[in-house]
This record gives sequence, structure tokens and C-alpha cells, in this order.
Amino acid sequence: MLPKTKKLFIKTFHQNMSTTNKWLPQDHVSKALKEVFIENAAREMTPTRQMLYVFHIAEALKYQRRTGWVDRGIEDCESISDHLFRITFMSQFLKTPGLDISKCFSIALAHDVAEAIVGDITPTDVKIDKTEKSYREKITIEYITDLIKPYNEKAALKLKEDWNAYEYQTCLEAKYVKDLDKYEMLVQAMEYEKRHPGVDLEEFWSALEVIKTDEVKGWAKELIQEREDNKAQ
Repeated sequence: MLPKTKKLFIKTFHQNMSTTNKWLPQDHVSKALKEVFIENAAREMTPTRQMLYVFHIAEALKYQRRTGWVDRGIEDCESISDHLFRITFMSQFLKTPGLDISKCFSIALAHDVAEAIVGDITPTDVKIDKTEKSYREKITIEYITDLIKPYNEKAALKLKEDWNAYEYQTCLEAKYVKDLDKYEMLVQAMEYEKRHPGVDLEEFWSALEVIKTDEVKGWAKELIQEREDNKAQ
């Protein structure tokens, strides 16, 4: 009889595979990771080994480039993890009364984790609409948290809770992180405009219209002024 942890590992990987045409996260991990997964499924699987697999999944955040910049020909543009880092870094300086900064931290780190498998899908992607994007990211978070649960169920549930908070904007902290997501993109856009003066990134600046929180609006106002100063030089 297979050990319980090994059964769970195999079930998590193989559940629904080859029985549906729906997009499934386990079908879209890298080829190298699939090989590791299948190899490990033939051995006794421990919660610690499953966590190592999760860490390997997360590596993709370090090398996957942000699609919006790639599509506009920005060479050596930021990775998803670069974006995640600066949002999280920014969140520690928020000073709006009543804001739980530690919660901002965890939501900021969680909000794009699914992109390690799903990839960075932009609103301009004609093949994948908003509903499909949300579906893929939701089942990917479930997939990842199912892998984490045997080792640390509390942390797995927290990751899922933070992702849901951001996705469905269920708390004040999620609203601030949503604004930081847009603000960080605009900071990056301005930096690329300076570095690549021939590239047109004007369309990204429409994100200013969806920033809602007063504090991040204040940051954005300063950014606009700096951009205008740069243009005047």
C-alpha cells in the first residue's frame, strides 16, 4: 500500500489529466519539472520533497519576462519576480491609518504567484479573455496550495486567502496592493521611456485612471511631474 503522502502527491499531479480538454496547471509546468514530478511519484514522497517542488515551480517567476514589455520590444525587461519585489518593497512605506502593512506584504507576494505556471497574460491577449485568465490562475493557486498543505496547511491556506483577497478585492489592503500593481508598472514604464526613447509606452499611462486610493494617487502625481520634467529636458 502506498504511503498517504505519496498517494496525495500522485493524485495532485495526475488528477483529471488526459480526461478533460480544460486547461490544467499540471499540464503546463516545464518539461524538466514534469520529469522530476513523475520520477518522484515513483518514490516515497514526503511533504518536504513536495515543498522543494513548489520552490522549483516558483523559479519560473525569476525568468519569465513581463509580457507587456516584451510585446513592445523592450530587451532584457523585468521578470515577474522583479515586479513582485518592488510592489512588496513599496508596500512597507504606506502610512494610511488602519492599513495592515504585514497583510499588504503577503498579498503583494501572493498576487502573481500563479503566473509561475499560467504566465503573464495581458488584457491585450486576444486568445485568453479575463474569465479564462481568472479560471487558470484560480486552479493554479489551488494546485500549488494542495502541494503545500501536507507540509504547512496554515501557510497554504494563507497563500490562497491572500490570492483571493487580491483577486476579488475583499479588503482594504488588497485595494492598496492593486493600486501599487498599477503604480509600479507606471514607474517601470517611465524608466523604460528614459532608457528606450524610441519606444512608445503611452498606452500604459491609462492605468492612472484606475488608481483609487488617495495615498497611491499622491505617489502617482509625483511620478507624473517627474515624467513631465524629463520630457522638458
